Amino acid sequence: MFLGMMNKDTRSLSATAQEVIRRKAVQAVLAGKKQKEVAQIFGVSPQSVCAWMKKYRQNGDRSLKSRRRGRPKRSRLAPWQAAQIVRAITDHHPEQLKLPFYLWTRQAVTDLISQRFGIRLSVWTIGRYLKHWGFSPQKPVRRAYEQNPKEVQNWLEREYPAIRGRAKREKAEINWGDEMGLRSDHASGRSYSRCGDTLVIPGTGNRFRCNMISAITNRGKLRFMVFKKNFNAEVFIEFLGRLIRQVEPKVFLIVDRHRVHTSERVEKWLETHKKKIKMFLLPVFSPELNPDEMLNQDVKANAVGRRRPRHQEEMIQGVRGYLRGRQRKPKVIKKYFHGEHVRYAAD
Repeated sequence: MFLGMMNKDTRSLSATAQEVIRRKAVQAVLAGKKQKEVAQIFGVSPQSVCAWMKKYRQNGDRSLKSRRRGRPKRSRLAPWQAAQIVRAITDHHPEQLKLPFYLWTRQAVTDLISQRFGIRLSVWTIGRYLKHWGFSPQKPVRRAYEQNPKEVQNWLEREYPAIRGRAKREKAEINWGDEMGLRSDHASGRSYSRCGDTLVIPGTGNRFRCNMISAITNRGKLRFMVFKKNFNAEVFIEFLGRLIRQVEPKVFLIVDRHRVHTSERVEKWLETHKKKIKMFLLPVFSPELNPDEMLNQDVKANAVGRRRPRHQEEMIQGVRGYLRGRQRKPKVIKKYFHGEHVRYAAD
């Protein structure tokens, strides 16, 4: 019987059969046989017999009993502990809890659990916990420390509803405007390549840039201007002039508090053309409230980040072509207003 076991891998046996082998092997050693001889008889390694004997001498017969295989069904965190961790992640940043992390990662949650309860879990276990708790990895929204939450709340609850009501009374068209700079070396997206062999994208070593200014509506309309020189009052006024010529009703333009927007020269021009245009300012340091930022991200990612222009003119032509394509797709423009922080402006 024992010799037959030498040709069988004991790992394929049931837990009960393995327990029987452990007990018989220990009994054989206790009866006077050498551990190496016992290992050959039962078809196991000498190291296994040595380990069984060590456990037997330390904890007796109970150490030889078979245990439940596989992942334990019960969580290692008690429900009240899990509830505490969920509240901590929801209500705080890692820095506020004196953890050396900027974002909530699996490792950050691992350290938080270890800090609070002395329980050390793997990052894979933490990943399963987070999924079970309803968390998913997401790109965070950047928010300036200088932002005033009360001003943001006032904008959402009072100022913008008042602007929307006034626009209906005056039959004006609400436009959301913004400007940004574009660089030739901006890159976005990923590309598949063999492991350990990073893909090299050829491109010019020269760096050049251009700028764009745009205005969108929640009805899917887009107006834009691409230019080479720096953004200043002259450029902004030129764009405003184009805007009132292209829009038949009165224009209500909502922008951020860039110093050009609030310059004396722009204010004088607006006063002169007040029958055609009225400008409103967003709360300070609140770019996430401007739907036009979604267009900016779209252009950076798809019109610039995934292409390699050879010179400035080619870059400008590419950006203009991409924006003209967006003008022909009002449904895409409308989707810019579906984001969590700009949904209030969709109606």
